[in-house]
Amino acid sequence: MAPYTFMEKGGIHIIDLHKTVVKIDEAAAAMKQIAKSGRRILFVATKKQAKEIVAEKVQAVGMPYVTERWPGGMLTNFPTIRKAVKKMATIDKMSADGTYDKFSKREKLQISRQRAKLEKNLGSIADLTRLPAALFVVDVQKEVNAVREARRLNIPVFAMVDTCCDPTDIDYVIPANDDRAQSIAVVLDAMCGAINEGLEERRIEKEKEAEEMAAKEAVAEKKTRARKTVKVEVEAAEEATEAPAEEAAAE
Repeated sequence: MAPYTFMEKGGIHIIDLHKTVVKIDEAAAAMKQIAKSGRRILFVATKKQAKEIVAEKVQAVGMPYVTERWPGGMLTNFPTIRKAVKKMATIDKMSADGTYDKFSKREKLQISRQRAKLEKNLGSIADLTRLPAALFVVDVQKEVNAVREARRLNIPVFAMVDTCCDPTDIDYVIPANDDRAQSIAVVLDAMCGAINEGLEERRIEKEKEAEEMAAKEAVAEKKTRARKTVKVEVEAAEEATEAPAEEAAAE
């Protein structure tokens, strides 16, 4: 982290905040493009200081996140994780159609506990139907397994990286104090703000495309009606011409 360190004082390395701002802007621009393309970004932060902040801010922009224990194979064995999520959906379906009521009291308790455990660990990624386009990590040392899995699958990694960490495996390094809640909140605000902008631009583009498509359909329909009108007029003119000819022949 030497390139991002301003100075050392009393054994404490101080981050160069000018470089932090530059890196936040770079990461935000990349995240905006990912969100604009309609792909998902998975946020990972299981440390105590970051859990609530990540859950609150990331949930607001509709992105998946992991704030409990990182499930081993979350990325590299994604189909198995999806099966667990589907199991949770199956339990919900049983509750809705009345199947759940047919079980014994003991079975109901076991199913309820299983559902609660799945919800705690996987509830926040229930709508993640395919591998994420990128990973955002708070504390690369604590989330080393998540980073390794992402690297194996060539998934870009965004991360808050403190002075005690190695940024080698991180694609978008954000030099910052990953132990302070205020620091985490500032970075998350910037990332989620960029995601919001990307989603808004995507929405506007889709509306514009829909309007253009509707306009093209309206023009095509107008042309079709015009052709039908011309055809009817031609047929009427032909009938009017044929009628006198038939009368003359009859005389």
